[in-house]
Amino acid sequence: MKHTICLAFIVLLFISCGDNKKKSNAVDFLPDASGAINNVSVVTDNDYWDGRVGDAIRSVLTKPIYGLPQDEPMFSISQIPSSVFSGFVTKNRTVLIINPKKAKGFNIATNVYAKPQKVITVSGQTKEDIITVLAENEAEIIDVFRQEELAERQRQMMKSPHTFKTIQEKLGLTMQFASIYRKATETDSFFWFRKDITTGTNNLMLYELPLNAIQRNDSVVNQIIKIRDSIGKTYIEGPIEGSYMVTEDAYAPFITETTIDGKPALEVRGIWDVKNAFMGGPFINYAIEDKANNRWVFVEGFSFAPSVEKRNYMLELESIIKSVKFD
Repeated sequence: MKHTICLAFIVLLFISCGDNKKKSNAVDFLPDASGAINNVSVVTDNDYWDGRVGDAIRSVLTKPIYGLPQDEPMFSISQIPSSVFSGFVTKNRTVLIINPKKAKGFNIATNVYAKPQKVITVSGQTKEDIITVLAENEAEIIDVFRQEELAERQRQMMKSPHTFKTIQEKLGLTMQFASIYRKATETDSFFWFRKDITTGTNNLMLYELPLNAIQRNDSVVNQIIKIRDSIGKTYIEGPIEGSYMVTEDAYAPFITETTIDGKPALEVRGIWDVKNAFMGGPFINYAIEDKANNRWVFVEGFSFAPSVEKRNYMLELESIIKSVKFD
């Protein structure tokens, strides 16, 4: 009896390993995914796209991003009729499929037609069912696609990583960004990196403060803004004498709680400008609570990109910040 049980276990283990190997091999042979950052392929027929279902899809995927000076959609979308969804057009990194031939449902699949890829299928045999499923899963749809795009931006930047070793030596952490970023300022506890873009610069700041610098209460967002304004006045000079970066008062910053490398963090999004000068743009600031080292670590990205869309620049900065790893 024992021999029979052992033999059955070995057979099951062999089959399981074989199945896993087949799945792994199948992914290995998939073509590389393609597509612009933040562009979702929506597979649905024209009569759905031009009606209420299309409106529901657009209300999910193209809602404005908070924290930008002008309204920009969360994603750009390309509609593809199901009859032509084959070959190259299936290789986009993020795909939303509307299936009116199956019962009401919601499914997320990985690496279906290419790698890396996320394919979300929303099904329902009536338009009302499809609209309901979209509404019920709106947050998850956005999160799945955003996480895929953040990961893709990180993969792209790691093709040519920076070599600034003093970040780890001085702050005890690593952060992945491309070598195209140059060092603008470095002190014992402050770093400022910049990358030239079409009409301006993308910027990263890192610094640390004692744990008692922030008290978790109703005024926490005001405390963070006061800190970043002090840092801006000290380190981020404007184009004329006496000018420096501050937080735009007319735009209320938005704060949420999150985690970075397993540590509690406060995320603040808002608009910066330059005192006594006409400059400004969006910022995203993370205050990371590092109790093990009795400190707060601040990592901020801000973009100066006049006259162009800023969504993808900010996604790049967010992807860099979310790559932070503590020693």
